[in-house]
Amino acid sequence: MGRIRAVLSVAAALLAIATLALRAQTIAPNTGEFTVRLGVGLPAVDQGALNDESHAPQTAQTIKRLAMHEQLHRERTGATGIPYASGRLLVKFRESASSGARADAIAAASGTAALTARPSFADFDVLSLDPNEDAEAAALRLSQRPEVEYAQPAYRVRPHFVPNDPYYHSSATFSPGQWNLPLINLESAWDIQPQAGSTITVAVLDTGLAYTNATITKNLPAFRDDNGVLYPALGTVTIPYSAASQIVTAGRIVAQHDFIWDNDQPLDFDGHGTHVSGTIGQLTNDGLFTAGVAFNVKLMPVKVIDSFWDDLFGAPNIATDAVVARGIRYAADNGANIINMSLGREGPPNTAPAVEDAIRYAVGRGAFIAISSGNEFEAGNPREIFAEIASRVQGAVTVAAVDRNATSGDHHCRGTAGSPACHAYYSSSGSYVELAAPGGSERGFGRDGLVWQQTFNFEFTDTFLLPPSQYHAPRFDVHAIVGYVGTSMAAPHVSGVAAMVMQQGITDPAAIEAALEKFAIDLGAVGRDDLYGYGLVDARATLRGLGMAR
Repeated sequence: MGRIRAVLSVAAALLAIATLALRAQTIAPNTGEFTVRLGVGLPAVDQGALNDESHAPQTAQTIKRLAMHEQLHRERTGATGIPYASGRLLVKFRESASSGARADAIAAASGTAALTARPSFADFDVLSLDPNEDAEAAALRLSQRPEVEYAQPAYRVRPHFVPNDPYYHSSATFSPGQWNLPLINLESAWDIQPQAGSTITVAVLDTGLAYTNATITKNLPAFRDDNGVLYPALGTVTIPYSAASQIVTAGRIVAQHDFIWDNDQPLDFDGHGTHVSGTIGQLTNDGLFTAGVAFNVKLMPVKVIDSFWDDLFGAPNIATDAVVARGIRYAADNGANIINMSLGREGPPNTAPAVEDAIRYAVGRGAFIAISSGNEFEAGNPREIFAEIASRVQGAVTVAAVDRNATSGDHHCRGTAGSPACHAYYSSSGSYVELAAPGGSERGFGRDGLVWQQTFNFEFTDTFLLPPSQYHAPRFDVHAIVGYVGTSMAAPHVSGVAAMVMQQGITDPAAIEAALEKFAIDLGAVGRDDLYGYGLVDARATLRGLGMAR
């Protein structure tokens, strides 16, 4: 039977366990070269909603899945406890610094450091280091030089998912329905929203998107897990790949780019980015499957997160602050009106200057940004760095998650005896939380509490979770309606509503943030609080309550 893939982004505890549980290492070098023939291939097989008998997430498999791709690239963890990519360092020199002064600063920071070519869409430089060197210590030495504005390691980043669509409504065929969309009052908002195609572009910074049919030819090497179990080399394989039929339509995908492979083919090999894109803009009122929030917008897939298959295929880059910062700037420079970031990382304050500069740059260019708050509430609730940045920038918001109990009572979810939980158990809290949106929860709800959208049927893609004797090449041409939970699912609800607001003529990111917060449904303690921010986003109230500065 099918499995609920609900915990890709459920809890930081899983990430922490995953780091220790299983580390995959390639046996043979992988050049990263493979053949992709875009536009060649068959349409996807769409299997409808996956079913599940246990109504519980597959925690052990999720732990393994997260761990399998982490260590295909070498990582280190420094004094802060935050993983970073070894062998590199981000530095931004002051404009007044001469080339000689810059060279002296580099030499003083590390005897092995060397300046590399500046990557595209970056306002910083990247230094190469000895992979065994402590990048945090080198960054500290470099940041103390007068020629340097900031220096930081390349910290690793992880992902954090009434129309006639039959799965929108609860039915005998699909019992949960899309509870998450009525929860934010979308039906009455759709009544006043243009139905025709929109010029608004939403950039999805994520694992990519199933945006085209393709045929992939690749030589897959062997790898071992931490237990020393060998997964055999598969040799040269042909992998089918198909576009998500409920997300992709002619002319909808614009300016796509891949910062993991440094090309314009951001193929999703994970499913997370495709699921997030579905919440934002899945095709709606077409009599098929599920609906999306802002179903008439254009989508810009910008791949900044690597998956297990990217790593095994030999991708030249992995998800770090540098890659995310470049992705943000690329989206802003290529016409994105909204940027969704269902991703993040932990760390001490002010350790992501490259990303903060990029966020401020994008908002300054007119892009509104929604960022997930993190999924670590039950794992010590550590500070989420990108989420914290958003709270300091008017026009960027941090989004926490609620479960479907937020429909109960008077919507105040105060957590007192006998009242509904509302706050999703994994959703990180803090002074930086600004809004809440449906993220789902399997606790107490089973499959009925998940957020469902079209993405890959993971039974055909996650073959590395099988025993070595059953391991085989993946297929990316079998799609299904799959349930996820996480703040990764909450953020795209806000991105979609922000796109609707922008279609009403409010284009200033700070004004969009003000509108979303002013008309949110107050949850928890009266006024802004650390669990829900200003409250649950309300599409109808926001669109009806416009009249703010445009």
